[in-house]
Amino acid sequence: MNWANESSPKEFVLLGFSDKPWLQKPLFILLLISYTTTIFGNVSIMMVCILDPKLHTPMYFFLTNLSILDLCYTTSTVPHILTNISHNKKTISYAGCVAQLITFLALGATECLLLAVMPFDRYVAICRPLHYVVIMNPWFCLRMIAFSWFTGFSNSVLQSSLTLNMPRCGHQEVDHFFCEVPALLKLSCADTKPIVAELFFFSVLILLIPVTLILISYGFIAQAVLRIKSAEGRRKAFGTCGSHMVVVSLFFGTGIYMYLQPPSSTSKDWGKIVSLFYGIFTPMLNPLIYSLRNKDMKEAFKRLMLLTFYYKK
Repeated sequence: MNWANESSPKEFVLLGFSDKPWLQKPLFILLLISYTTTIFGNVSIMMVCILDPKLHTPMYFFLTNLSILDLCYTTSTVPHILTNISHNKKTISYAGCVAQLITFLALGATECLLLAVMPFDRYVAICRPLHYVVIMNPWFCLRMIAFSWFTGFSNSVLQSSLTLNMPRCGHQEVDHFFCEVPALLKLSCADTKPIVAELFFFSVLILLIPVTLILISYGFIAQAVLRIKSAEGRRKAFGTCGSHMVVVSLFFGTGIYMYLQPPSSTSKDWGKIVSLFYGIFTPMLNPLIYSLRNKDMKEAFKRLMLLTFYYKK
């Protein structure tokens, strides 16, 4: 697979908001706070899910994987963005751009699939509770996680190869904060319509099919929950599923806006803001959404804090 062509520069210039110098310092502070919060929040969820035996269930196994994904997802772009904002030379090497593109795409696609797996777990727990342990056995959960990662990286390799093999005629100024498909396609000096059509097909598979499966799962879940006589049972079921729906809406809404329309139709600055939202702010919000709206998670945090305090004492 030829990642470079004869028109590939040795490095790219990532413009970001360089035409708005007054925005650099506030953006740096905002991204630094967001990244720090993302690391703290996701590491906390990982530790609680691993250390608390009561959370050793498929639901929290998937949540742990989501936290790992979000941690890697933001780390693939944010440190370099912060470095570029704080320096006058806003560049990235060609090899660095390739690595960033593949990693960002792979982790993003994997998260799309993982977010579709999580409501299936809730569907089995609520609609088929007597068969839950049999269906959601450890081996099945591992296979679903492996499928998500494998499919995510396979999609990334395909989309990255199509994007990077487009002729760029020496163009090297990427009007974005990081190397992403829509921004790199705008550098091409050839007709991008055939490539855009192929990329659109892959994006439909990765974005719309998981969304459809999520909506089907929650349709069955809603029917089952409405039949629950206990108000407490309905509240707990809707609370758990509600957290997931908030995450799904934030992540898929911005992703669909960015990837399921032609690059030329996306406003220059608005496209950058949307990318920052699903690439940086959504992974920061995930731990807050899952921890603040999840009673089991809040209780697990309390148990871990008490245990830590006890051992320190």
